[in-house]
Amino acid sequence: MDPCTLTATGMKDLLDRREITSLALTEAHFDRIDARDGALRVFTALFREQALASARRADERRARGERLSPIDGLPVSIKESLDVEGLASTLGVPSRRDHRAVADAAIVRQLRAAGAVVLGRTNVSQYLLYHESRNPIFGQTANPWDLGRTPGGSSGGEGASLAAGFSALGIGTDIGGSIRVPAHFCGVVGLKPTLDRWSNRGSNTALMGQEAVRGQVGPMARTVADVTLLMHAIDPLRGAELDGRVPPLPFGDPGSVDLRHVRVGVYETDGLVPSSAAVGRAVRRAADALREAGCEVVPFLPPRIPEHVYLYFAALSADGGAIVRRGVAGDEMDPVLQALRRIADLPAAVRTTLSRVLLVVGEERVARLLEVIGEKSVDEFWAITNKLRAWRFEVTDALDRANIQVLLCPPHATPALPHLGARDFLLAGSSSMVWNVLQFPAGVVPVTRVRKEEARRSTARDRLEKLAARVDEASTGLPVGVQVVARPWREDVCLAAMGAIEAAVARDEGHPKTPV
Repeated sequence: MDPCTLTATGMKDLLDRREITSLALTEAHFDRIDARDGALRVFTALFREQALASARRADERRARGERLSPIDGLPVSIKESLDVEGLASTLGVPSRRDHRAVADAAIVRQLRAAGAVVLGRTNVSQYLLYHESRNPIFGQTANPWDLGRTPGGSSGGEGASLAAGFSALGIGTDIGGSIRVPAHFCGVVGLKPTLDRWSNRGSNTALMGQEAVRGQVGPMARTVADVTLLMHAIDPLRGAELDGRVPPLPFGDPGSVDLRHVRVGVYETDGLVPSSAAVGRAVRRAADALREAGCEVVPFLPPRIPEHVYLYFAALSADGGAIVRRGVAGDEMDPVLQALRRIADLPAAVRTTLSRVLLVVGEERVARLLEVIGEKSVDEFWAITNKLRAWRFEVTDALDRANIQVLLCPPHATPALPHLGARDFLLAGSSSMVWNVLQFPAGVVPVTRVRKEEARRSTARDRLEKLAARVDEASTGLPVGVQVVARPWREDVCLAAMGAIEAAVARDEGHPKTPV
C-alpha cells in the first residue's frame, strides 16, 4: 500500500501504532513528488534535507514516548506566499526575487513547533489575484483531474498537491475564495477560518496595508477529519502570543456539535453568475445530507449580495492598480493580470462611457464591474469601507431573524476553469468572496462529479454566461464541492456540518476520490 494515499488521520494512526516511521512516510511523499510533479508543476521549492531531518526528530520523539501534537511527523505543504526564513515570498512576481524573509510566518512557526514535516512550498497566481495558479517565475500548475484545467487559485498549488497525494495537509490563504475555490476545483477540503482565528503574520499579499477586505490563513486537506486534526494542532494561546490580533479563544470540538439543533439556510445561486447544473445538484445533495443529520433546512439568500460583490472589487482596486504596476514594472505579467490592469488603467471617463455602452447591449454585470474598478479618493475609499462594515451587521441581523446558524451555497459558479479561464470571469467566484467581506468562517467539502448531461448550459444571455457555458463544456468527471458557512468563531459548527455532508455523500456514485 502506498502510504501517500492515506488520509492524514490514517497516517497518524500508523505512526502511533509504530507501523510506519515519519521518515518512511516523508520519503514516500518525496518519491511521489519526484515521479509525478513534472506534469503538474505544484512545488516552487522542496525542503528535502530539512524535511527528512524533521521526520527523524519526530521518530525519535515517538521512540522516547514523548507527548506529541496531533500532527507530529505528518507531511505538510505550504503556500509560496507564506514566509520561510531566508527565502523569497515572490507571489510569482520577478521583482520580489530579492526579498528575503527574516523569520518564518507565524503559522509556519506553529507547524514546526507541532512537529509537522514541511515538505516545501506550492505555486500561486501572480500577486494572488485570480483563481488560477500560474506566474512568470514558476509556470503553470495543472489540475490532477484534468491537465487542461486549473486547480484554482491563489492557493491552487495546495489544492493540486493534496489532490495528487503529494502532501497530507496544506496551508493556504484566502482573500476571495483562494482556499475554497481550489478545494472545489480539486475535490479536496478547505477552510477559511474567521478573520484572525489563525495568525496572518508573515502572510504576504499583493495589497499590503489594504484592510477593507483582509485575507486569512487557513487549513486544507483531503477530509474534514484531517482539517479538524490540523485545527486542533494549532495552539490559539501561542497564536495570540505571536500575533496580538489572534484571540486566545479555544477551537471547539466539531464532534460535540449537535446538528439536530442547527437551522441551515441554502441557496444555489447568488444573483450574479448562475451556477452550473452540477454545482446546483451538489448543493441540493448536501442539503439532503444535512436534513438526514437532523438539521432543519430552509431557503435563505443573504440580502444584497451583488451590490456588495461590486463594492469588494471597488475596494480592492482603490489604488487604481498602482501597487501591481510598480511591482511588475518591466517584468513579465500573466495574461489574466494584464487584463485586470488594462481595466484599472482606463481613464475614469473612458470607463464610464464604455460602461454605458455595455449597458445598452445588455452586458449589465460587466458594465457594473467596469464602473466600480479604478482609483478612488480617500473619502470614496472610506465610504466603501463603511458600507462593507455596515453590511456585516445587516447580514447578521437577517440571519438572527431567520434563526439560521449555517449557510449552504456554491463555492464558485462552475467546476474547474480551463487554463486562462479566469480572464474576464471574476464574478464567477462571487459566492466565495462575500464571506471574506463578512469575515465568517467558510469551508468547502467535495460532493460529486460533473455528469455528462450537465456539461452544457441551455441558455447564455450575455458574455459572462457564454464564458460559463464554455467552462461547462468538456467538464464531465470534474469534482464539485459545496460551501458551508457558519457564524464567526464557530468553525466547530462549520466543520460538523461539513463532516455530516462528507459522511453522507461518500457512499454516492460519482463521489470524488482523492488522491487522483
